[in-house]
Amino acid sequence: MDALTGLREGPRARGAFMIRACFDPPWCVRVADRAPLTIMLMVRGDACIVPDAGDGDRVRLRAGDLAIAYGPDPYLCADDPATPPQAVILPGAECAYPDGRPLNGSMDLGVRSWGDRLLDLLVIAALRAWFATREAPAWYRAMADPVVGRAPRLLHDDPAHPWTVAALAGKAGVSRAALARRFHDLVGEPPMAYLTAWRLALAADRLRDTDDTPEAIARRVGHGSAFSLSSAFKRVHGVSPQEHRGRGRDRHRSQT
Repeated sequence: MDALTGLREGPRARGAFMIRACFDPPWCVRVADRAPLTIMLMVRGDACIVPDAGDGDRVRLRAGDLAIAYGPDPYLCADDPATPPQAVILPGAECAYPDGRPLNGSMDLGVRSWGDRLLDLLVIAALRAWFATREAPAWYRAMADPVVGRAPRLLHDDPAHPWTVAALAGKAGVSRAALARRFHDLVGEPPMAYLTAWRLALAADRLRDTDDTPEAIARRVGHGSAFSLSSAFKRVHGVSPQEHRGRGRDRHRSQT
């Protein structure tokens, strides 16, 4: 299974909505809704996306271009970087003038809810197209490697399995040393370190998106117990699984 396709079975978008807006130059919108992910599609004209702090790369969008913004940091979307903000998009699909006065309905053409997993599928399709034309992440490129390509697929497909380097090498049909060396060269870390990070990433998602107990999540991602998961989680993320769950739900409430 393709790693990106596998995202369809993992975390899913919640509270997603769509805004269709039309602007005449000069225009500028400050996006401060703290959304973890935003997709922007230019239908006509062009625009520039600029980090709110003014640092980082500016992205120019033209008609037909699609951009994915990874939150929650705010940013500007404008016809020109020099145009001052005329509106602010806030959490909960609220819009306001820069001075705080409500703006909802004045500049948009309506808010619609996303259905039929459309946002999730659009993100997957966009990432797959981007990886095909730009330099893909190391883990994604590794899946096409003739030596270790099967190893990351196995880890993604069945993270709860008690994997060892020897077992992965046997499945890949190469020696243990060859697998370990090639995997590290391509991905930047040993196979078991990659597996640990993948398991913790899955655990973090399930803590945020489900009511599963830490014990159930530990078993699902391949940790022997809730205690083992908690120790590894706190070492990597700096907080306990329960603290992570609480913070994630606090952020969700602030956006609704």
